[in-house]
Amino acid sequence: MSWRRALKDTARSGLAVEKKRLEPLVAVRGALGLALVIAVSLWAFGPVVAASSAFGAFQAAIATFQRSWRPRPELALASGTSLAVSTFLGYLTVSQEPLFLALLVLWTFAAGLSWAAGPTIGLIASSNVAIMLVTVTLPTSVAQAAGHAAMMVVGGVVQAALIVLFPVRRWGAHRDALADALAAEADYARRLRHDPLASFDPLPLMEARDAAAVTPRQARRRPAELHGARGVAERIRPVLASLADPATGVPAEGPARDRVRELLAAAGAVLDAAAHAIRRGEPVTVPAAALSTFRTPDTGSILTGRPYRAATRLDTLLQDVLETAGGSTADRKAAGGRGRAEAREQLPAARARPTFLALFPTALRAMRKELRRGSPMTRHATRVSAVAATGYVLGAWLPLGHGYWVPLTSVMVMRPDFSQTYSRSVARLGGTVVGVAVATGVVRLADPGTYLSGTLAVVSAALMYLLMRTGQFAAQGCIAAYVVFLLGMGGEQWTQTVPERVLLTLLGGLLAMLAYALYPAWETPRLRTRLADWLTAQGRYAAVVFGSYADPALRSAPDVREALLTARTARAAWHTAVARATAEPVRHRGLSRTAADDAEDALAQLGRVVMLLEAHLPERGTAPVPAAAGLAEALRESIQQGARAVRERRVPAWDAVRAAVEAWETAASRDDAEPAALDGDGDGDKDNDGDNDAFVRAAARLVLDALTELSEALDTAVPPMTLDGTAAAAKSPDAGGVRNPDSP
Repeated sequence: MSWRRALKDTARSGLAVEKKRLEPLVAVRGALGLALVIAVSLWAFGPVVAASSAFGAFQAAIATFQRSWRPRPELALASGTSLAVSTFLGYLTVSQEPLFLALLVLWTFAAGLSWAAGPTIGLIASSNVAIMLVTVTLPTSVAQAAGHAAMMVVGGVVQAALIVLFPVRRWGAHRDALADALAAEADYARRLRHDPLASFDPLPLMEARDAAAVTPRQARRRPAELHGARGVAERIRPVLASLADPATGVPAEGPARDRVRELLAAAGAVLDAAAHAIRRGEPVTVPAAALSTFRTPDTGSILTGRPYRAATRLDTLLQDVLETAGGSTADRKAAGGRGRAEAREQLPAARARPTFLALFPTALRAMRKELRRGSPMTRHATRVSAVAATGYVLGAWLPLGHGYWVPLTSVMVMRPDFSQTYSRSVARLGGTVVGVAVATGVVRLADPGTYLSGTLAVVSAALMYLLMRTGQFAAQGCIAAYVVFLLGMGGEQWTQTVPERVLLTLLGGLLAMLAYALYPAWETPRLRTRLADWLTAQGRYAAVVFGSYADPALRSAPDVREALLTARTARAAWHTAVARATAEPVRHRGLSRTAADDAEDALAQLGRVVMLLEAHLPERGTAPVPAAAGLAEALRESIQQGARAVRERRVPAWDAVRAAVEAWETAASRDDAEPAALDGDGDGDKDNDGDNDAFVRAAARLVLDALTELSEALDTAVPPMTLDGTAAAAKSPDAGGVRNPDSP
């Protein structure tokens, strides 16, 4: 992508206003906390302290709006306290410019590195640095600085107390995460009716898993319907895919396929009902038609083998979802004890989130892990600290006054990736111009005094809280107006702040954009590394599942679960990297967009095949499939070598996997086994999985095909030409022995 197009796209993204569900009660609660702090500060200490303490309450409320699963009071207290510490330390050094500049560089570097511990911590730390640049100019003595810091802590305490006293939709974010996961699976079930190979984005399941991790205090107060449903939902997804996929035994057309479509439609209705109940905290109301679909005995007369087993498991899991979500006893169909015990046995254990105090060493470990040469987070921390120092010196040198607006703007807009930094810079400039213009017009017309200025600041903050999730442009406009009114309350005239604020904001945004262009952390060159990581995780997942068939007695569901979660995390990292790379003005450097798409399709196919195997993992005591052990070992070795080849821009070879699959098929032919097919049902008995060897052998062939497609996608080198002008086979040590698909 060219620079011109990249700048155009990021500018459009920064100025966009999205349609989001607004939460007016939460916005009013945050504005109420801000109003209380301003009113008490004005009454007790005067307008200067009120302006300073208002920043603490303002920032504490913003922290509670972040996408975090921590208790909201904790976020408010952490924001207010950390801002107070930053302000007090900053004031102690602000009179000595070299010392303050050193503190600013150190504080900004730590804030930039803190993004490694999570976006919420990164945002709070960056905001503390930015607000500190303003608040250190307000006190006039150490005692006053301590008082200002104390009032900032009070602002955080007030916001935390209001959250406790006036909860708005308690556990709402956790309910939404779980409901979104169930609704995504409901949509997946409906899409499978028309496309048996439909893809599924596991992001809602990952979000639900993050939300399920709770602190000990949260665990004691969590509603019953938020227990266990996520684990059941995790087991539903592969069962849905197994029931719909023709490769597991259901023909593309006919009575069995019609029955599967009915079951999938009913499953979608049940999952939607459970999602609606969990989201609203109401009892489950399931359509009678959906319940009758699973109760009818026709399923047993139409489906056999693995499809019947998948239908039975789906029924059991759906009943567990209904029970967890709060369905009535009359609406529950008792499942067999063995099937229900099996489903619950595979549920993941409850996840624990560290307490607030235990979070500090965890965050420090994450930051220390990124503190290395070549780390994108280290580059971001270096970049933002250098820009903050340069902006502070430049702002002090310019004859405009209030030079802190330059580093303040830079710190607030800079993010670890290109698109967010540039879009936020445009949004901040546009929002500042609009917000300042509106606030200036109001000030000139109304000439507000101290109390009216404070009221207008609270109204601006309330609008910001309300519109914050609609985009940066609207939020920045409200923030600009808030600052104008707040400083006006402290005694500064609009002519002292408005013109210079616009110019210095423009300068700070330009510095941030220039810094990223000169010292970037592009995601595009790292795409091969992300792809190799996904290949490694997906290959480990495949090896663990095949190993479970090789020795069912040693099957460990936690191992399969851990491998699946690792593969999901790697997949999410790949998609994030591709999304960032798409917006960057950088050439592909060895991995074109077409090659990336084809490689993604191949790894997705690999994951789908392994997921079908996971849906029918053998019970302990089931006859083992010895050949699967050799394939699992070949996968472990070849995947490591293949990932290394991907990172080194070579084409991976799968000779060991191909040899294991061919030896398996040869042995099966010699034993006069029927041809391998993923729909092997054995004798059709509904209580067993039939011929596991044929079933797993067919999956092994599909895994090899997916890996071969991956190599073909990465083999983008131009084939060499022979003397007669024809394309020769691209077979060289660098190509890993894989034939170029474009050669004859």
